[in-house]
Amino acid sequence: MEKSLDYMAISCQKLSLGNFELRSVKPADIESIRQWRNAQMDILRQSKPIDFQQQIDYYDKYIWPTMTHLRPSNILLGLLRNQQLIGYGGLVHIAWEDVRAEISFLLSPERVKSDSIYIADFSDFLILIKQLAFKNLKLHRLYAETYDIRPLHTMTLESNGFTREGVLRDHVRINGLAVDSIIHGCLNSL
Repeated sequence: MEKSLDYMAISCQKLSLGNFELRSVKPADIESIRQWRNAQMDILRQSKPIDFQQQIDYYDKYIWPTMTHLRPSNILLGLLRNQQLIGYGGLVHIAWEDVRAEISFLLSPERVKSDSIYIADFSDFLILIKQLAFKNLKLHRLYAETYDIRPLHTMTLESNGFTREGVLRDHVRINGLAVDSIIHGCLNSL
């Protein structure tokens, strides 16, 4: 029988780097997350706005019940800078049998406006998510799919140990235009 534990117990320690920290996503976070997702749909796998009730229903059905599972399919985390929620991310589509997961990352639209803030926040997130995935959860591989309209995102992935592995040509439509998806991967070296 599998024992249960919460998201952050999985990490076995506080996940922080200076004034940047990851913690379990909380009910108080989900309205901000919904607004951030709706404001940035062109970079997400989201085709229409999420309403307030849809957000509550999604978390009630798919996130909150799995937070005590030993092997959840998603681990969603709040991103804090100076103890203020600035975004969210985590490990999604976790394939425990294949010891891999996709990374997810989204900042508040205000922080996305500054390249230097974006790079700092995303870089700190990547350091900590690799620690969680590789050291604490013993995963072997992380991957990311990024639309090619985000060169700063792909540059930051590559400067933090992710390798460009391929391109899915004309993979999605954004505002009626065909856009490539770039796949990056990172293997456990910890």
